[in-house]
Amino acid sequence: MHSSPRMRILSAALLAIAATLVVPPGPAQAATLTVQAESYAAQSGVQLEATADSGGGQNAAYLAEGDWMRYDGVDLGGAGTLTVQARVASAVGTGRIELRTGSTTGTLLAQFAIAATGGWQSWTTLTTTTASHPTGAQTVYAVLRNTTGGDFVNINWFSFGDGSPADSGPGWIPIDQAAWNAQLAEFNSIVPRAVPATTVRVPEFNATCAYSHSHTDDPIVFPSMPGASHMHSFLGNANTDAYTTTATLLANAGTSCRPAPDLSAYWIPTLYENDRAVEPKDVVVYYGSRLTDPSATKPFPQGFRMIAGDAKLQTPTPAGSVNAFYCAGPGGEIGRSADGNWPICASTAVLMFHLVFQDCWDGKHLDSPTHKQHVSYSYDGTCKGDYPVAIPNLSFLIAYPTSGSAAGFRLASGMASSMHGDAFFAWDNRAQSERVKNCLVQKAKCNTNGDF
Repeated sequence: MHSSPRMRILSAALLAIAATLVVPPGPAQAATLTVQAESYAAQSGVQLEATADSGGGQNAAYLAEGDWMRYDGVDLGGAGTLTVQARVASAVGTGRIELRTGSTTGTLLAQFAIAATGGWQSWTTLTTTTASHPTGAQTVYAVLRNTTGGDFVNINWFSFGDGSPADSGPGWIPIDQAAWNAQLAEFNSIVPRAVPATTVRVPEFNATCAYSHSHTDDPIVFPSMPGASHMHSFLGNANTDAYTTTATLLANAGTSCRPAPDLSAYWIPTLYENDRAVEPKDVVVYYGSRLTDPSATKPFPQGFRMIAGDAKLQTPTPAGSVNAFYCAGPGGEIGRSADGNWPICASTAVLMFHLVFQDCWDGKHLDSPTHKQHVSYSYDGTCKGDYPVAIPNLSFLIAYPTSGSAAGFRLASGMASSMHGDAFFAWDNRAQSERVKNCLVQKAKCNTNGDF
């Protein structure tokens, strides 16, 4: 293993928030093919770590001179100009990445000079083009070159395309710029209320939600495909189903959340105890800020969508794991399930989960193919680079009316590690904007009604 200072950059809690995204190598019928760095078929000298970059998952880390990764079946398309990109981070620079076809010494396809980006988890996208290249499916090697010694770069992904924007095509939903400009104009025109001297200076407001209904639907991941998902427990908008759109949310006056102007839909995988569904006792949907300067926060655009967590992540969550279920109340945790993945709570305590969403946005899209690529976490207290717009830091504080037992639980999506949440926003614009302006921008703790 190469020694490296980079693991000091992020706390374990923030690393756990970043959800896994793995796209296997192979042909894809798209203008741009993205290959995740961790999806190699073979490698030498490479290790993986959780990434702070958009979409979460893992990046290839501890990369030094002579290390390499092999990707099979990378479709380079037909003849013509090929645009190649690499998503990288480096605290030291001084090296390069070579992409070669066929072998580690094969034809040079592209290369990227690595300069310091500001840290091991401070990400930037490097771009180069080539007019002549092998066509169709190829074996591509990423070879690391460095003459000064030591680790010099992290890699999140590579992309290969015809020059079309990487953020266009299926799954990318562009914002209606005129509607967003109008929403921002209204937000900017609001004069914030004076904050009483006794107010707790924490940027926060909330929606208090009860369980509404259940469906094997997911209008973000599987729109217009009823029954295509695992079972979800829905909160908020009363009519959320596979056919939900922004218009249907705004047209429906029923919600299990307070305040009434929040017609958004929120959902999580259903929890089961001995094959019996355990629905949340209550869920507080917090809108807050982790920014150094919360005054930069903007409201969510109408119809904005995002997901936190990963339904496909199936790994053990023993005692002490971050981003895990826990017990709250007198007595707290008194044991673990037989498989070690679930807490057993005292009879006076309840099972809880705190799910934290991304709080920086690209400013251009309401949604993206993975439902995470348009957003990112603010790991250093700022929103910048590809994600310059600060949005409220959404989180679900979920309480279940159960203490558990040695038999443990299961989620509709699988193990405890697969816990995730979806949010599809449909606030009354004025109501949300006033809360953002009064509570978040002014760093003041507000209640469900938006009052200090």
